[in-house]
Amino acid sequence: MTVAVETGQWQLDATASTVGIRHKTMWGLVTVKGSFGAVSGTGEVRPDGSAVGTLTFDVASLDTGHAKRDTHLRSEHFFDAGHHPEITFAARSAELRDGNRVHVIGQLTVRGISRPLSLDARVTDRDAGGLTLDTEFTVDREQFGMGWNQLGMIRGRATVAATLRFTRATA
Repeated sequence: MTVAVETGQWQLDATASTVGIRHKTMWGLVTVKGSFGAVSGTGEVRPDGSAVGTLTFDVASLDTGHAKRDTHLRSEHFFDAGHHPEITFAARSAELRDGNRVHVIGQLTVRGISRPLSLDARVTDRDAGGLTLDTEFTVDREQFGMGWNQLGMIRGRATVAATLRFTRATA
């Protein structure tokens, strides 16, 4: 069964949305997890059923539960929040496929470096109040200028997991 989505403008409900990251460190022995406390976004569902939109994450809102690590992650070694306070994902095309699966093609910008990114999401909830999308994908942090890796402790790709709740935008 395909989930039809109403055309028009949509707004991210930041209070009902989460964006988290996790990455192996300490030579793969420890998984560091964190989440962005400040996220925002808008989108538009077009008459043909495709969608476009933008999500923004405030780098300073990243919280891993360890203040010293958070400060390091915001530094020039990683996200460089002083020069690049936001991470953005611009969805250039989002198409509903196979019932509740959404294929998204867009551009991820981290530290001022933009790279194409394609991902799949699932519509996990749809009601009169809006819809919820879940997605999980990996990112190579070195492609975004985050090559700091003291003693080779950080390996592999970072995983991003998001639950995004969208509601109809009020005029």
